[in-house]
Amino acid sequence: MKRRNFIKKTSISSLSLVAASAMIGCKGSDDEKSEEKPIVPLKNNIKPLVIATWNTPTAVNAAAEVLESGGSALDAVEAGCKIEEANAKNQTVGIGGLPDRDGNVTLDACIMDDKGNYGAVLCVENIKHVISVARKVMEDTPHVILAGRGAEQFAVSQGFEREDLLTEASKKAWEEWKVKSEYKPIINIENHDTIGMLAIDKEGNISGACTTSGLAYKMRGRVGDSPVIGGGLFIDNEIGGAAATGLGEEVLKTVGSFLVVELMRQGKSPQEACEEAIKRIVSKPNSNYKNFQVGYIAVNKRGEIGGYSIHEWFSYNVYKEGANKNIKSDYYLKT
Repeated sequence: MKRRNFIKKTSISSLSLVAASAMIGCKGSDDEKSEEKPIVPLKNNIKPLVIATWNTPTAVNAAAEVLESGGSALDAVEAGCKIEEANAKNQTVGIGGLPDRDGNVTLDACIMDDKGNYGAVLCVENIKHVISVARKVMEDTPHVILAGRGAEQFAVSQGFEREDLLTEASKKAWEEWKVKSEYKPIINIENHDTIGMLAIDKEGNISGACTTSGLAYKMRGRVGDSPVIGGGLFIDNEIGGAAATGLGEEVLKTVGSFLVVELMRQGKSPQEACEEAIKRIVSKPNSNYKNFQVGYIAVNKRGEIGGYSIHEWFSYNVYKEGANKNIKSDYYLKT
């Protein structure tokens, strides 16, 4: 099943390395040492890793090439996300994204580095590579979020060119939708998608990025979880990172990606953390989870990964040890 069918059928340093490896038990003799593994792997065991939502091998390969050449995790996730932003056939990200109900393509993106810096843009029109604009916000302004026309103006001032993001294919789909103008999240149908990407570089540093055109045929001005820190993306370089995809409103209600990282801080594996975050959503009073989809991906400092969703058919791509594989996610609702 295609990844666009997401919301319908079933919708740091050397000092820290030394500190992490010096964990000694406090009971008994001096020879008794804790069996707990350090959070941070030994330097010579660090291997580049990329994980991204959906079946996105080309984007993941682009990020992996940056890492293998010695580039930073931040450069890697930006390069990977730009691949999908330039892919007009992907109607959920960048150029060719499905518009809002008024026919406007608006894009959201955020990026977060290993130092805890964050930048985001919301409701941006006419600019294709919003992930790069988000990085500019992070690095070149005193702010963390720019929105709408202000974000577009900032992008142009930084050398980004305006272009029409509504392709003929997306325009045709919008015109067909207008016949009935039905708006509701339906599991795994052409309604929403995003690319969230996490990477670990050769220095052991983690960064992440997220970019999307949001819900198709949304109300003008709607913003989901993708560009919101702690919602669609969160990075803590001491612990790991997480990204979300699916119905953003539900991710935001539980601050999902932040929750996944905090659960890993408490000792859960990335897989366990993703599963618990999904359970938080479905266990909410009056949760309508049978009618929407949410999925999470996560990675910790050891390079362990996880992924989990409410319904079937969510998948994610992983680059590790020279191999780029698509993995079908485990899921909550099996009956």
